[in-house]
Amino acid sequence: MSLYLLFDVGNTRLKWAAVESSQQPGDRQKKLWAYSGSISSKALASPELRAELADYIAKTLPKPDAIGFTCVAGKDAIENLQSLFPQWQDISWKQLTGNSEYAGMRTLYQDPSKLGADRWAAVLGARALSNMNTLIINAGTATTIDLLGGNGVHYGGWILPGLELMQKSLADNTSQLPLVVRDEAALGFGLSTNRAIIGGCDAAQIGAIQYAILLAKEMNHPVEKIWLDGGNAKILTEEIHKSQKIHSLTVEATEGLVLRGVWAWLLQNV
Repeated sequence: MSLYLLFDVGNTRLKWAAVESSQQPGDRQKKLWAYSGSISSKALASPELRAELADYIAKTLPKPDAIGFTCVAGKDAIENLQSLFPQWQDISWKQLTGNSEYAGMRTLYQDPSKLGADRWAAVLGARALSNMNTLIINAGTATTIDLLGGNGVHYGGWILPGLELMQKSLADNTSQLPLVVRDEAALGFGLSTNRAIIGGCDAAQIGAIQYAILLAKEMNHPVEKIWLDGGNAKILTEEIHKSQKIHSLTVEATEGLVLRGVWAWLLQNV
């Protein structure tokens, strides 16, 4: 039985997981990752923290047969990632990028090499889970929204600031607006500055999702399912369920959509 080690290096978090060849990327069980973890992506810049991470993984896992990864944190992060296991120099590292080919799928991006690797990986992960017209939302440092047709075509998407980035930009660039603390905000307009900012930022995200659904319908690819991943997925899922215009759609939050896409792609390249 083969073992595969997967990495997703984002702007904020580095995530990893190990899967066995007996498992399939389309498996929806909640305990999919027999072994996984997450740390700050900044840890890769520290020799000490890299050594701790490498030692932890190497002592926990048997030697993997292949390592697949995607990275949006820059060249230095990629070099530091690939330096983690000098004792495993014979292992093949496979990097998924925005222009990596995947059988049965293609993107309409004008220059696929400029497509974010995490976005493409999330699209592949969603495809592994369903063949529907899907909206793929990765709600992290940035919120990305991508449309994938049931025909396997990626029709592009949007990138907007994530919730924390929106809130922080208001605090950093205004003299009187504070950095907010999320509470149990009620529906409707905010009756305090804290809730007005939280509600406004949430509304901007939900509004973009609603417009994406409308646009997909006009393109004759009506959204049948929404997949959400990322640190703010739970918040957006709750807000979507409150929306009268979206609640009829199947909305599902899933952890590790990017890792799942790396896994599916790796299986075609080992």
